[in-house]
Amino acid sequence: MIRTLLILLGITALLAIAIACVSDPGQASLTWLNYRIDTSASAAVIIIGVLAFCAVSFWNIALWLSRSPQRAERKRAAVRRKQGDETLTRGFMNVASGDGTEARRQAAKALDLCDNIVLVRILSAMAAEQSDDDVATKAAYTAMLSVPELKLAGLKGLMKLAKSRGEKAEALKLAGEAYSQPKPSMWAFEALFEAHLEAGEWPQALALIDGALTRKLISPLFSERAKASLMAASAARLETADEASSRDQALDYAQRAAKLQPAFTPAAVIAARLLGKTKKLGRAEDVLEASWAAAPHPAIWLTYRDLVSDETPKERARRLQGLIDRNPKHRESRMLQLECALLTASKPDISAAVAALADDAADDHVTRRITGLMSRAAQALGDHDGARSWVAHAAQAKGEPEWSDIDADANAFAYSASDWSDVILTFAQKGVLAHPRYERGEKGLPEVPDLSSRYVPSMPFIKGAKRTTVRAVDLTPQPDDVGQYDAAITGQDLDEVAALPPKPARPRKAATPKAKK
Repeated sequence: MIRTLLILLGITALLAIAIACVSDPGQASLTWLNYRIDTSASAAVIIIGVLAFCAVSFWNIALWLSRSPQRAERKRAAVRRKQGDETLTRGFMNVASGDGTEARRQAAKALDLCDNIVLVRILSAMAAEQSDDDVATKAAYTAMLSVPELKLAGLKGLMKLAKSRGEKAEALKLAGEAYSQPKPSMWAFEALFEAHLEAGEWPQALALIDGALTRKLISPLFSERAKASLMAASAARLETADEASSRDQALDYAQRAAKLQPAFTPAAVIAARLLGKTKKLGRAEDVLEASWAAAPHPAIWLTYRDLVSDETPKERARRLQGLIDRNPKHRESRMLQLECALLTASKPDISAAVAALADDAADDHVTRRITGLMSRAAQALGDHDGARSWVAHAAQAKGEPEWSDIDADANAFAYSASDWSDVILTFAQKGVLAHPRYERGEKGLPEVPDLSSRYVPSMPFIKGAKRTTVRAVDLTPQPDDVGQYDAAITGQDLDEVAALPPKPARPRKAATPKAKK
């Protein structure tokens, strides 16, 4: 208003000055109510400007006075809003600091002061959670359901509360309600997916994956991984069914899973196993070779090896070489190369394979499986002391998670439903294979050869022993160091050797006197 008045006065002053500068400014006359007023033009302009200024000022003052109630209300609202914002800030700070009681007090105060109902509801729920009051927490999250913007948040809070109370059915119901919303959140899908996995409901989980992909909740990569692992789990469940149709379904699941994600080893192994039972060995080898090219695993070459039983060691080594060539630079391929060399008992091949494993056998990377292979290689090369040294080194070496996937009966991926749940979830989220047996520390196939463990001194040092008293052992002289039994000793105890009773002397026939000539 002040700026408008100043502009008006400025214009009036300029007009008056312009008129005064003219030599003949002219006359102005005003007749009103039988009165006549004559004056100069410049004076008339000034009078008109002053009157206009007074009129505008009066009008603005009248408006200001008429709007004073609204202005006072806006001021009170601004003060209230400021107090509400400060209350909300203090409440969230109390939640962050862990003071649930003070946070609840501030939330109740903010409910009266603040118009932002969304933030107030959130603060109330967080404060109730911080104070560990389940009743207040449930009430706060239930109140959120009436606010459209907070309905998903309320359902999530109620689901978490139900899970903490052990009410799985209620939690699943709330997650399903959240998933059925027009724009569901990822947490609702994850809750339903994990619930299906925990219950072993593979078909329902597969249907959920398809729906989530259609609604663009998950990525295509997550969908492929989840489908492959779910189909492999379904195949493992149906593999041993009595009905032929179930076994056919298992084969279909396993082959589709192996094609979808060759890096998921269980799918390839199960598919090859089922194909082997139907005499489709070529197809089984193709599945295993594709899986080896994607992610080598010891279960793959063991299954590949067992596809054919009527072959010589050299033929088997030649067949396994085809598997090695699919991923020759991988660590598993180097280990399999040594296995093939041990099959053929070719010392040059064994030496070359041992040299290729030198880096893997270093102290920082050595595992019990590596020490076992190196021990067998040393034994095949005639280095019995070296073999014993590797066996001793195995006591300090760590195990291999991949080797733990094969149980003591040589069954690969013989998992329970809970194990499959962990494997499916881990592979779907991260694309890596979980090893539940390794995490539990369960024993699998032996990794270290069973060598004799004690040293037998050579023949001259056995107290009281005679050449005729030792049976069933070969007491060839051994080096005098702290070692172990040689393979030829067969582990017989030294005391037992010394305590062997002598063979009974063969009775001699009485000498027959020679006839005199």
